[in-house]
Amino acid sequence: MNYRVPVPVPQVILDDVRGAQKMLSGVSRVTPMEGSRHLSALTGSPVHFKCENLQRTGSFKLRGAYVRIAGLRPEQRAAGVVAASAGNHAQGVALASSLLGVRSTVFMPVGAPLPKVAATQEYGAEVRLHGQVVDETLAAAQEHADRTGAVFIHPFDHRDIIAGQGTVGLEILEQCPEVRTILVGIGGGGLAAGVAVAVKALRPDVKVIGVQAAGAAAYPPSLRVGHPVSIDDPNTMADGIKVGRPGDVPFAIIGELLDDVRTVSEDALSSALLLCLERAKLVVEPAGCSTVAALLSEPELYGSGPVVAVLSGGNVDPLLLQRILRHGMAAAGRYLSLRLRVADRPGALAGLLAVLSTVDANVLDVSHVRTDPRLGLTEVEVELQLETKGPEHCAEVARSLHAAGYRVMD
Repeated sequence: MNYRVPVPVPQVILDDVRGAQKMLSGVSRVTPMEGSRHLSALTGSPVHFKCENLQRTGSFKLRGAYVRIAGLRPEQRAAGVVAASAGNHAQGVALASSLLGVRSTVFMPVGAPLPKVAATQEYGAEVRLHGQVVDETLAAAQEHADRTGAVFIHPFDHRDIIAGQGTVGLEILEQCPEVRTILVGIGGGGLAAGVAVAVKALRPDVKVIGVQAAGAAAYPPSLRVGHPVSIDDPNTMADGIKVGRPGDVPFAIIGELLDDVRTVSEDALSSALLLCLERAKLVVEPAGCSTVAALLSEPELYGSGPVVAVLSGGNVDPLLLQRILRHGMAAAGRYLSLRLRVADRPGALAGLLAVLSTVDANVLDVSHVRTDPRLGLTEVEVELQLETKGPEHCAEVARSLHAAGYRVMD
């Protein structure tokens, strides 16, 4: 993209990433690469998943956190560390601190998923809940650092963090040397920046493309004006990339090295999560499957050679997962909501359900409305929630109901 950032920022080079890789030996996993036949057929190119959802703590964040804390001077370690995160960086800092014998305090948003809060505590950190979004939580953690002398471990805006995350890029090139395109999710930008540093230094021919949730996409407007800008009220189910402003250090790298930044909808994110679960048998959080959402949204853009999609994390609240799966099934045409009127007499509902059974539609829920003034004296409105097999099956259900004399309400 060749955007230039006029303000000097710390540089991150290939040697930094290689040094981080040595430091992480025996600490982080070399996560597996899994192929996706479904996405390969859809795009016309081999598609592979880089499974950072299977990393220790469930995300790539351990890499950068460990490198950053391991690089502290003895007196800094003695003062302890403080971090802010929606969950994945929190767990990375907590585990890295425990492994290195450093006291850690982690600030998390008030709405952080309970499993992430509990896991962070179990890894040894003291957790404090503050703010509604990561930016507010960051401010609270920074104030704590200023007040206590603890070292603030930023989730993305530090060269050591970026170097640690860049080891993902080195592993991709080792595991899939024929790769032509790498898709990386972007929140603050640490992972995308690190991967870009490693990959572009060794393989400048490989495209590195960032992906943001459309409701929290601070990078496109920032890149247009050439410096980080904040967006108001970022809103997305992908809490791991729900960041309102790019980091200064990753922004400089991304503006120089990334080939493109694309955005994906909430429907695409939920469909991607469903695909990962059903087809790949992988539990991936919404932020982690943003790259898959990009492939589903515009598959025709990735037919020029092997694609690697980084699945950055797998820490998802089970309650959120349940809601997202319902949303994803609806987006894929697997759920169908219908309202229709039937005669208010014994056997009318049984007759309606009999029609649905002939087309193999699974009834999940039935509700009746008898008090609407628009209803006739002998009518009742029935609302149905159906599980279907996709858009074609939905159309078949509608045709069968019409043929049986039922009128579906708008």
